[in-house]
Amino acid sequence: MNNRPIGIFDSGVGGLTVVKEVFKALPNEEVVYLGDTARVPYGTKSDRTIRRFSIENADFLMRFGVKVIVVACNTSSSIALSVLRKRFRIPIIGVIEPGAKKAVKLTGNNRIGVIATPTTVKSRAYEKEIKRISGKKKVVSGACPLFVPLAEEGWLDGKITLDIARKYLRPLTAKGIDTLVLGCTHYPLLKGVIAQAVGGRVRIVDSASSVAEEIRDVLRKGDALSGPSKKPQHRFFVTDAVEQFVRVGERFLGREIKKVRRVHYV
Repeated sequence: MNNRPIGIFDSGVGGLTVVKEVFKALPNEEVVYLGDTARVPYGTKSDRTIRRFSIENADFLMRFGVKVIVVACNTSSSIALSVLRKRFRIPIIGVIEPGAKKAVKLTGNNRIGVIATPTTVKSRAYEKEIKRISGKKKVVSGACPLFVPLAEEGWLDGKITLDIARKYLRPLTAKGIDTLVLGCTHYPLLKGVIAQAVGGRVRIVDSASSVAEEIRDVLRKGDALSGPSKKPQHRFFVTDAVEQFVRVGERFLGREIKKVRRVHYV
């Protein structure tokens, strides 16, 4: 098991923030990443379709003998995780549970804020998971639809971005939250302006780094961590728009993406 790769899929580029944190936390691990760019966004699709897409993505990653699959998509995590766990015999990790667990651990006043896309907020996935872990916690959620295009266009700071962040986050800080979950894999790129908008007293839970910690824990418990015997050979695949993926993806990953292959598997 040890030298088999980690499989990660997302509907597009956002999951590369998870890959970035995996590179930091687990430098010896090899990653196979799939961005389903031909069918993005998932948030507008029916639950049945999202489950089908998620199964197809996981099936593709299984071709590489992956030892764990990370669902780096909040929509898939909220809708398809249980189906994937029943279908596959390897560990399946979503992005919601790790962030929820860390928020519950960090909060001091039991008031947790969650920001995400409208679809994820509507699903109440984070709220349900936080309440499952600890029913005493009060959860205040807010949709931030402009954060995704801002992140993809590279508008990561400046007055306009800060003004938008303040407008989105004011209702949450008014409810007295002391912890804020970034419930979308795009949002870590905007962590600086989000921190400015909420102020220094609010702890920020970065879902991407929380997921990387969860992967490390799962692999360690399963005695499946890779050793430092060779340099990892990471592989990136998309279902469409290779050039755009590379342009935006390098900003998300914080490093050069040398080779991306377009695949037709559906």
